Amino acid sequence: MAIGARLDLTRAQILAFRRRELDQRRPNGPDSLRLAAWAGLQDSMPRAALLSIHARMEGTEPSTWDDPSLMQVWGPRFHVFVVSARDRAVFTLGTLPDEGPARQRAATVAEALHAYLDGRRLPVGEAGRGLGMHPYYFRYAAATGTVAIRWDGARQPVVWTVPAPDVSPEAAREELWARYLHIYGPTGPEAFSAWAGIGRRASAAAFAAGMSRLIPVGTPFGDAWILAEDEESVRHPAGEAAPVRLLPSGDPYLLLQGAAREFMVPDARQRHALWTPRVWPGGLLLEGEVAGTWRRAGPTVVASPWRRLGSWQRDAVAAEVARCRWTDWWAA
Repeated sequence: MAIGARLDLTRAQILAFRRRELDQRRPNGPDSLRLAAWAGLQDSMPRAALLSIHARMEGTEPSTWDDPSLMQVWGPRFHVFVVSARDRAVFTLGTLPDEGPARQRAATVAEALHAYLDGRRLPVGEAGRGLGMHPYYFRYAAATGTVAIRWDGARQPVVWTVPAPDVSPEAAREELWARYLHIYGPTGPEAFSAWAGIGRRASAAAFAAGMSRLIPVGTPFGDAWILAEDEESVRHPAGEAAPVRLLPSGDPYLLLQGAAREFMVPDARQRHALWTPRVWPGGLLLEGEVAGTWRRAGPTVVASPWRRLGSWQRDAVAAEVARCRWTDWWAA
């Protein structure tokens, strides 16, 4: 049985809750890095995770994405994610299929990769040739929690194996589910299934198992759920929206599907400009609303707002672009 009665939420409350880690940057440090990566930072576009960190933490440097407290894994939907090293099991083992051929495939590939590498770190192409296996299959093995990678965006990922996490797949899935709700809520089973890359049955089971931790809510995009521990934060968001944030492709604030996209960006033409059929641009967050897109070509950033900006807003965007130190970051 869910805790508490149904809570009706406004669009402003939901956006402020989801945006809370963006409104004010946290001080630099391992704790802030872990919170920035609480639901993982997708890093499929080179340096995307670095920009996501920069949007949430002061003092971001070219090497911050490679901080010892962080690591890269193939996580939800087999994408490259930057996560806290302490949370490796959550974003790998938490996506392991419950049973059947997919789970067996993950275990079989993981065992073969571990035996072949024998403590070495190799580019995925070389490891794949040695095993007579397409390197994409290594992504399946990552769900066992025993595969780590390093990808700088310019060359092939380097892959190696690590000890299995000392946690059950069920516990890892429960934590992944809670992290997702904390960052993406209000939400529901179908959205969690799409985000985590797990089956709808497994997603529904996660919600059923955690029902005592949930509060039902009404939203402009339909019925959904939030964690009971987040109720106060949803009801009474703290702080004001930051003037500007440049969010990269795949940033947690933008990693949405279906009705959640319509909720975030009501105008259909603007949605199509942000979530394109091919490579997504970045999102221009202006005073708490997604107000345009941006793209980078070398050290040049082109921002494309969807409305006319005042002079102070243009200055704020230019200042945020300058803070990103594009030349240094992409040369690192």
